Amino acid sequence: MRNINMDVLRGIAVLGLMFMNAYYFGVFEYGYVTSATPSVADKFINIINLVFIDGRFRTLFCLLFGAALTIQLQRWQSIDALHKRLKVLAFIGLAHGFLLWAGDILFIYACAGWLALKFSHEPNDKIVRMGMLFLLLGALSSFLLAFIEPELLPVTRDSAAFLEAYNAAFSSYLAGFMSNMLMFIIMIIAVPLITLWMAGGLMLIGMYLYKQKIFANGLTREQLNFIVPAALGFTVLRLAVEPNTHVLMVALAEPFSWFAALAMATLYIHILVKYVKNNPEKCLVLQQAGRMSLTLYLMQTVIFLVCFKVMFPEWVLSFDRINYWLLIAGVVVFQLVFCKVYTQLFRYGPCETVWRKLSR
Repeated sequence: MRNINMDVLRGIAVLGLMFMNAYYFGVFEYGYVTSATPSVADKFINIINLVFIDGRFRTLFCLLFGAALTIQLQRWQSIDALHKRLKVLAFIGLAHGFLLWAGDILFIYACAGWLALKFSHEPNDKIVRMGMLFLLLGALSSFLLAFIEPELLPVTRDSAAFLEAYNAAFSSYLAGFMSNMLMFIIMIIAVPLITLWMAGGLMLIGMYLYKQKIFANGLTREQLNFIVPAALGFTVLRLAVEPNTHVLMVALAEPFSWFAALAMATLYIHILVKYVKNNPEKCLVLQQAGRMSLTLYLMQTVIFLVCFKVMFPEWVLSFDRINYWLLIAGVVVFQLVFCKVYTQLFRYGPCETVWRKLSR
């Protein structure tokens, strides 16, 4: 029987990714850059981001990916078939990253999935221990690497450094393309240093949660008594170091964010599982989005590239957070309508179909 809860969660995750990714389609290396005098709304949305969004949906996606690997392994009884699917996903990710957008997650997920599968037959307690160990390893690496560039100056849209990066990236399509390729090479270098361990650790924890039936039944009271304080504690710590340009605070921000995201994403799973209860009549359009997550993810790249790189490059210099959110809301509505119409005509999304055929 298909796990409807996971489809809904995957739909929420792929749509939620936009609330962080959209900032990085302008000048990738800077992401969102505030104006010299940020509004109250800008500051408020930043707090909402830090508490409910930052890393939460990426983490949720990793947990779901790990759970899906477990389901597929149980169904197919063949690790070679999964390796082939991951290999195809890696090539899709490389093409996506080099040709379109350096923020690609597909290549990272393929590599992390390969790592997670090496522990898929281990006892549950070892799976979760290895998952936490990998997360700690990635967090330590992130913490230490933050000290490489100790001088951190506040950057606004009026800053010379930001304007120089903007002009370099937008001087021509070729310049933008070469800048994107360089950024993606840096992202690939970061895979064995940080992101492989972060994503791999989360996927192992996702495997553990699935085997513990968290995706079917939610958390127990004992588990909630642990997760809720963890979510609150790490979120408070993350807020405490924001904003700050001191190198130690910057170095601590990413690890705090990781563990806050893990606890919050686990709470999101619990809340949605208790609401949906594996009922195929609930959140139907989100189920459809979840089954077309690869298509929607790649579609988001195309939409934002057209907006920020082709039609309205000046948005990068003028958009506040509220403008990004309004744009994202429009894309969410468009993608949900697309899912509703498309699934009445076809069973699988176009990118899912290609992935399936190439993986045979």
